[in-house]
Amino acid sequence: MQLGFVTAILPELSLEEVLKTAADFGYDCVEAMCWPPGKAERRYAGVTHVDVSKLDDRGADEVRELQARHGVFISSLGYYPNVLGAGSAGEKQVAIDHLHQLIDASASLDIRTVTTFVGRDKDRTIDDQWEDFLATWRPLVRRAEEAGVRIGIENCPMRFTADEWPGGNNLAVSPAIWERMWEAIPSPSWGLNYDPSHLVLMQMDYTRPFRDYPERLIHVHAKDLRIDREKLDRHGVFAHPALWHTPKIPGLGDVDWGRFFGHLTDAGYDGPVCVEVEDRAYEGSKELRLRSLRQSHDYLRQFIV
Repeated sequence: MQLGFVTAILPELSLEEVLKTAADFGYDCVEAMCWPPGKAERRYAGVTHVDVSKLDDRGADEVRELQARHGVFISSLGYYPNVLGAGSAGEKQVAIDHLHQLIDASASLDIRTVTTFVGRDKDRTIDDQWEDFLATWRPLVRRAEEAGVRIGIENCPMRFTADEWPGGNNLAVSPAIWERMWEAIPSPSWGLNYDPSHLVLMQMDYTRPFRDYPERLIHVHAKDLRIDREKLDRHGVFAHPALWHTPKIPGLGDVDWGRFFGHLTDAGYDGPVCVEVEDRAYEGSKELRLRSLRQSHDYLRQFIV
């Protein structure tokens, strides 16, 4: 396995500066954010460390040269829009077109992995939007197959606050839905960008996906999460999760990382594990965000030699 981090936490740095930081801290790789340049829609969005819309042969050579210079590789090109959301058809098509560009860029750069969300219209049931899901994702998966690229879907529910209810902004939140997706689009070119913290939130065994779907593990996030029991006892599980849980960096939440990596290695996974920092305790300054990456590296390196 290789230890990396998601570059969204360092939006003010260039790709070269991100790779140098990763090398200085001892990381092996980074998941490079590739949002279209522009205003962010939410926290950790809108970050562009590789602009795939302008990636020509010269730009691709520069990206490859930077990785070689710093000894840090790009594990995936990441972009997390909601291509099934309730926005206009034009807005959704822009996001879909950008995902196609990511697939092409990932092939051109020989990264061969794209990480993203499936998306969801939060105001419709799964069955009501299933045909929209198929119409959107069959062409994307076909494009990935043709390009020799794998798509890793993150399992985040995107259902934390009032404006994301009732259904949340991502379909791919549970094994039952993953299996339905893979049955409908039976391709080895897509699987999971797996984050254990989301199963902690949903009170599920976060090691089961390793055992049940080892062949579907394309990319892995390392993010921790703490269930605040007193707040949960006050608000209950049917309240917005933002009222009773706290995202944390690895080692400061409820994930047992020894158990996590024990099952991950048993499953034969030998790919990237990228720290995703969404811990507000470390957001107050650039220095704190850098500290979160160094601290996460030093904690997780005991499991990834």
